[in-house]
Amino acid sequence: MRRLLLVVAAAAVAGLAITAGAALSQDAKMSFFVTSVGSGKGADLGGLKGADAHCASLAEAAGVTGKTWHAYLSSSTEDARDRIGKGPWFNAKGEKIADNLASLHSDANGITKQTALTEKGEVINGRGDKPNRHDMLTGSKPDGTRIADQTCGDWTMSGAEGAAMMGHHDRTGLDDSAAAKSWNSSHTSRGGCSQEALKGTGGDGLFYCFAVE
Repeated sequence: MRRLLLVVAAAAVAGLAITAGAALSQDAKMSFFVTSVGSGKGADLGGLKGADAHCASLAEAAGVTGKTWHAYLSSSTEDARDRIGKGPWFNAKGEKIADNLASLHSDANGITKQTALTEKGEVINGRGDKPNRHDMLTGSKPDGTRIADQTCGDWTMSGAEGAAMMGHHDRTGLDDSAAAKSWNSSHTSRGGCSQEALKGTGGDGLFYCFAVE
């Protein structure tokens, strides 16, 4: 009986190890996510460095370490597409988002409401949900290059002044136009860069994070 119990216990431990190993492998593959929370200060992210640090902090809290994370944000001097490496990129469930920069900035990318997951592997509310949180800060054109005057002062502003270009992570808007369906360049914020202004357009100060490697 004692030997049987030891065998059962050993099998259980082995099963847990296999499960943990699979989870670790899946987590280690994650190289793209939507921030589960913003800075809480609207579009004031502490600049690009602050946004990158926010990405890293969320990833590490989710158990993904050893990677360099950059926010998909343009500034007056940098293009978002030049900040995120060459790909490929995978979400928290191991689903491929894009092979490279060309596919990421084409209609062939895999970004949808179901795949643009947070670092925790959670789906973010989109159009039709309450509250709607589908607006993602980018400051970018569809090709990932900068719109210098739509970056909320290079991500340091949180008041009634300024504006930010945003995309829809759920690829859904008020109509069937290309802009409404754009993940990175749909429309600007209305009423400035404050948390209230972002919420008023369906956002919460969230943005995309990519692993550079």
